[in-house]
Amino acid sequence: MANGPFGGNKPAKPQRTPLQALIYWGTVVGVWGLIFCVAFFAVFASDLPDTSKLYDVKRQPSINYLDRSGALLAVRGSQYAPPVDIDALPKYVPAAFVAIEDRQFYHHFGFNPWGIMRSLAWNATHDGPQRGGSTITQQLARNLFLSPAQNYRRKAQELILAIWLEMKFSKKQILALYMNRVYFGAGAYGIEAASQRYFNKPAKDLTLGEAALLAGMMKGPARYSPVAAKDRAARRATIVLDEMVRIKAITPEERDEAFKTPVQVSATLANQRAQYFTDYIDAQVRSLVGEPTEDLVVETTLDLPIQVAAERAVKLGVDGHAAQGVQQAALVSIDGEGRIRAYVGGADYAESQFDRATTARRQAGSAFKPFVYLTAMEAGRTPNVMVVDEPVKIGNWEPKNYTGKYLGQITLQTALAQSINTVAARLANEVGTANVANTAKRLGITSKIQLDPSMALGAVEVSPMEMAQAYAPFSNGGFLAKGYGIERIRTASGKVLYDHGVEKQARSAVIGSPALQYMNQMMRQVVAAGTGTRAKVAGYDIAGKTGTTSDYKDAWFVGYTGGFVTAVWTGKDDATPMKRVTGGGAPAEIWRTFMSAALPRLKATPIPGGVIEPPPIDAPDPIGDLLPGATPAPAGPAAETPAGTAPPPDQLPY
Repeated sequence: MANGPFGGNKPAKPQRTPLQALIYWGTVVGVWGLIFCVAFFAVFASDLPDTSKLYDVKRQPSINYLDRSGALLAVRGSQYAPPVDIDALPKYVPAAFVAIEDRQFYHHFGFNPWGIMRSLAWNATHDGPQRGGSTITQQLARNLFLSPAQNYRRKAQELILAIWLEMKFSKKQILALYMNRVYFGAGAYGIEAASQRYFNKPAKDLTLGEAALLAGMMKGPARYSPVAAKDRAARRATIVLDEMVRIKAITPEERDEAFKTPVQVSATLANQRAQYFTDYIDAQVRSLVGEPTEDLVVETTLDLPIQVAAERAVKLGVDGHAAQGVQQAALVSIDGEGRIRAYVGGADYAESQFDRATTARRQAGSAFKPFVYLTAMEAGRTPNVMVVDEPVKIGNWEPKNYTGKYLGQITLQTALAQSINTVAARLANEVGTANVANTAKRLGITSKIQLDPSMALGAVEVSPMEMAQAYAPFSNGGFLAKGYGIERIRTASGKVLYDHGVEKQARSAVIGSPALQYMNQMMRQVVAAGTGTRAKVAGYDIAGKTGTTSDYKDAWFVGYTGGFVTAVWTGKDDATPMKRVTGGGAPAEIWRTFMSAALPRLKATPIPGGVIEPPPIDAPDPIGDLLPGATPAPAGPAAETPAGTAPPPDQLPY
């Protein structure tokens, strides 16, 4: 028994009532909480960004692409639109963002403690990307003032700024700021720019499904892009609609109606054209002047009216031959200087952004034969040298003609016009496949060229761009014309950063006389009476060559007039066969449709160089007969294909 100082018992310590205990411990926690908050703000608020620049727009520079006449082709980079009044939007538009991003938006003071605790628990138990648990206000604070770095200091500053925003602005103002500044991918910042970018309409006209699609992108604009990841974006939009029903922003019936209403997503802005071309030169801009730090203007070589005609011709050609299995096409036109005047990388940019004009490599087929014949002309042969079309074997390879028939004695001119395989194969073997490859590279082919005998018939993978620039010397008097699309790059204020004319070098001659004139004479016959008759454009001096690969996987027509050449390819992306589509069919028709519209604008001239009369037919071949035992034919015009020995030109696959 305890005794006090006077020998008595020590009085018992009085017990607190529950209310007193609550007040006591509440005070203790409050004091320590206050100390923590003061310390928290002292540590993390010391280097907060300047909030006075709240309304300053930070964006990446934009690049305006102009055609050769100064018309706007496209805009790349950041795209901003005037801020939209949130009251002018359908109620379901802001509701979609609240439903999927922050269901408690109207009930918290800038942050959600439970959301923070859940994210902390997740981050402590999982590897990989951290979860943020951020409210809309926190996201706005991050977008306005902070870097996207994932660390606890940045998160703490985000929380402080979120509280500041809640104290300064109403919920409606915060939501409006958020929707007008958030990034939606593809260079679009804000709901108005996003609506224009993806749906070609103002935000006030968004449907419920479109609003859900845009709100769903907030989790990751690239991952949930309705252009690049349609299925994933659609699944995410479904989640948004379900959440909207959950918070009673819409009814289940409205959600079901949204499911029934198709959403049409535009791959590009409605007022932009030449998207394949813009993609092609966009990367070149950065390699020439570096990553832009201010708005740029790129003056290109493209001719917009001609480009429109090219896009139309490709679309019509693919649609018109769809029953034959034509699924894709590409077209490249360059002038005699190498300027790209029209460039189409596919039938529909909205459906596929894969560029078949330069990225794809497809076998050239008989469109490669002019390099074989040019090598022979440079070695001394002439168009009227007599050869024999008959079975031939080169090593273990036995090339066949398309018809399975042989024409006997014909001239080289007829052999090229009718695209005779046996003659081209034997000719390449005679002059050397390595020499043929060197000729092709000298004219502009940059892809690897294999030297097997089959290369004579086009077993070489090339792009339409390569073929266009390699045929250009035939059209411009024999000079190299490497294709290019950028004339000048300048800042919006006028400072020139790059000028093609400054770096331009003297053109080198790559075809001399009389070989150039001989080749033009022979390729005129391809169009006049050979396999390319469907490419004729009345009143113009036209030459070119058809090309078809084995099993009809690729079909080409590459043709030209004075100082202007166009290469057209048709086929399928998976390289499966078409239904007997030949170079003289769909590609020649696309070429003619396009050139009929383009040539009057170009004021085209005849193919330069005129015609050089070749030696008499009975003159000896300076490097020997092509085939042993060939006998000279009587003097006279070039031999024609005997009637009945071959199908009409439009049925030939070359």
